[in-house]
Amino acid sequence: EIAAILGDAVDLAPRPPEIPDVVEDGATLEANARLKAVAIVEATGEAGLADDTGLEVDALSGAPGVHSARFAGEHATYQDNVDHLLASLDGVPEPDRTARFRTVALLRRPDGTEVIAEGAVEGRITTEARGTGGFGYDPVFAPEEGGGRTFAELTSDEKHAISHRGRAFRALAARLGSSG
Repeated sequence: EIAAILGDAVDLAPRPPEIPDVVEDGATLEANARLKAVAIVEATGEAGLADDTGLEVDALSGAPGVHSARFAGEHATYQDNVDHLLASLDGVPEPDRTARFRTVALLRRPDGTEVIAEGAVEGRITTEARGTGGFGYDPVFAPEEGGGRTFAELTSDEKHAISHRGRAFRALAARLGSSG
């Protein structure tokens, strides 16, 4: 997906297996994307491309946000996080269940310069999980452009066309095209 979006703007290579997972303890999505990109630069001497995504729920003052992957605890499963989100919104009326997925994509060059872009998709948290596609919060996130369907009910092509991640990387490609 990323290679298709960025095209010739960058020469993508997979993360070398010897680079361990990065502890994502940044206070923001941008900070976490930077941690991952810097790890790649330091390990390879080449530019590093990374992203981080969070679900921001207005009725929860923006939570889970940067803590989306561990909303229900440090070793929570996707299902644990979905269950915790739905329990946290129990009794919140549908009009007040607004939310957005937000992704920050970051390219870090060996000289320390960065190109950063963001993408978001607005929607609502449903009252129950629907659909079998996707992962994470997809079964309970109904994007505004989804015709009432959750991300998990959309086809992969439909989701990629409107996704926060796709928007972030398309914006990054545009910035790379203008900045070189």
